[in-house]
Amino acid sequence: MADPSSYRPKPGQIPDSPGVYKFRDEHHRVIYVGKAKSLRQRLASYFQDLSGLHPRTRTMVTTAASVEWTVVSTEVEALQLEYSWIKEFDPRFNVKYRDDKSYPYLAVTLNEQFPRVQVMRGHKKKGVRYFGPYGHAWAIRDTVDLLLRAFPVRTCSAGVFRNAERTGRPCLLGYIGKCSAPCVGRVSAEEHRELSEEFCDFMAGRTGTYIRRLERRMADAAEDMEYERAARLRDDIGALKKAMEKSAVVLADATDADLIALAEDELEAAVQIFHVRGGRVRGQRGWVTDKVEAVTTGDLVEHALQQLYGEETGDSVPKEVLVPALPDPVEPVQEWLTGRRGSNVSLRIPQRGDKKALMETVQRNALQALGLHKTKRASDLTTRSRALEEIAEALGLDSAPLRVECYDISHLQGDDVVASMVVFEDGLQRKSEYRRFQIKGFEGQDDVRSMHEVITRRFKRYLGEKEKTGEWADGESGPTEEDGRPKRFAYPPQLVVVDGGKPQVAAAQRALDELGIDDIAVCGLAKRLEEVWLPGEDDPVVLPRTSEGLYLLQRVRDEAHRFAITYQRAKRARRFRASPLDDVPGLGETRKQALIKHFGSVKNLRSATIDQICEVPGIGRKTAEAVAVAFARAAPAAPAVNTATGEIMEDEERVEEAPETTAGAAGEPVSAGAPDERRGQER
Repeated sequence: MADPSSYRPKPGQIPDSPGVYKFRDEHHRVIYVGKAKSLRQRLASYFQDLSGLHPRTRTMVTTAASVEWTVVSTEVEALQLEYSWIKEFDPRFNVKYRDDKSYPYLAVTLNEQFPRVQVMRGHKKKGVRYFGPYGHAWAIRDTVDLLLRAFPVRTCSAGVFRNAERTGRPCLLGYIGKCSAPCVGRVSAEEHRELSEEFCDFMAGRTGTYIRRLERRMADAAEDMEYERAARLRDDIGALKKAMEKSAVVLADATDADLIALAEDELEAAVQIFHVRGGRVRGQRGWVTDKVEAVTTGDLVEHALQQLYGEETGDSVPKEVLVPALPDPVEPVQEWLTGRRGSNVSLRIPQRGDKKALMETVQRNALQALGLHKTKRASDLTTRSRALEEIAEALGLDSAPLRVECYDISHLQGDDVVASMVVFEDGLQRKSEYRRFQIKGFEGQDDVRSMHEVITRRFKRYLGEKEKTGEWADGESGPTEEDGRPKRFAYPPQLVVVDGGKPQVAAAQRALDELGIDDIAVCGLAKRLEEVWLPGEDDPVVLPRTSEGLYLLQRVRDEAHRFAITYQRAKRARRFRASPLDDVPGLGETRKQALIKHFGSVKNLRSATIDQICEVPGIGRKTAEAVAVAFARAAPAAPAVNTATGEIMEDEERVEEAPETTAGAAGEPVSAGAPDERRGQER
């Protein structure tokens, strides 16, 4: 625990102007970002008597080891910079509304020749019209299914569309009248685009005019005794009205607004947002956050506005935003919203009428969301805390291991030996800090030696980062990257877990001892009997089968194994797909593809002469000679057999059927979302 007076800036050093400030911990990690109208007054409030600070603020200032600031000219600039830094550094003590899912939108791809209606998630794309967000994807599909009767817009993928163009036959929706089938020329591109724009107009709330037009057309068809056409129009009107019933009118004046409501207690806060377009609720979303800093309701509203509109521009920011409390001061936030939209935005508290009544509905949703979250979270928090305490007690640790790293070795009969490192913080996965390694020190199968190498490499990097930050010099911290953030292996764990028994644990402890690290605990979890091994102990620690601590260790170990075996399989698949062309210096992917395309297969290329290779555009004689030499040196591969049919596959078939894989460099962060894998002959 640091003493705030040890890093308090000198009197008069802090400017009395607007700005944004950052608190960093002893490892130079940004732990809090804030903004202030006067940096001098705001920062002075953190360096008062600790007993007078809010408990969470007190925890933050005693965790921090330094503070720095950036001066800006206006409060709006401070708001923008604060948002950027929170997104960039992800400080642990800032309020962050963490959603557990990516909300789906109804999207119309107006940037294509034949616009498509589909469900989209994630980042918004230029030229695509979005409606939503919706709580569930099935709600979008139900709405679209009803609207396709009146607006038969294309919904198929690009592959299905091209296949229909090639065969001249539309898909099923084209046959049943729910697609105008532009793929086979039933309507022109201009007619289909007009249909798509009508669909967008209807979804945007301009419904009355279109339905009245359909009703007139239905009446005209009935007068002309075209009863079948009138019946189809009647069914179209019924489908549209049914779709409209799914989002009833809540504001009679066709208002475009977002309503934000909060429910909070001492520890957590839930936010709910209703998106009202054309007077109808078009979408709903919400988040829950831990209140890790001392914040008012107005502060929570400001953070919610940053989360909602920080990446939005134009019409995505509504003309009116209704909130339960205004930020203090409100002018910079309102000016920032106006700048995001490009026109005036009204930020206010509803006082009476329909808007106040709807705000009460949003508030009830927020209260329900917070109650549901606390019901789930109570058990989760209790369980994780108990698991960490049980591990600390079983291993004789001074405190609960808040950061745990687990290592596993994976190979296939001694080939493609790799290792994984997974990180759990507070009992939860920290996938952004996962790392993977290639074993470089030796060839063959030796799990103990591999474990020693991996632990040595990981903690050498940690010591190197620690030395670069100046922690061993005079206590001052310096940046380790261009953006000022230490990365990769800069943060030590309290506990290292290895997948294995006594030999692997001894190897890991020996690696730490050789590096002079004595403040990190080590243990191993043996697979067969789920025994916990400690360095230098002849007998393992046996945790009860019902122990939450054992369950957490098993989760950590299984995640490390899954991550290692996924990388090992990717590396092996990449090796199987290797070609003699890979050894030709200066031959890139484009010219490789040109060679294969020209000769039709690797087999034909192998038998080609130098003069024939020179005929390929972009291939000179020197390169052709290098290609011929590479194939001459390469031993002919054994024929591959299709196990389903018994046929011998040619080279080009094997190339086409090989899976696409990528294997990152050792120690690089990677995606960690693959499904669990079990051991076969792989380790």
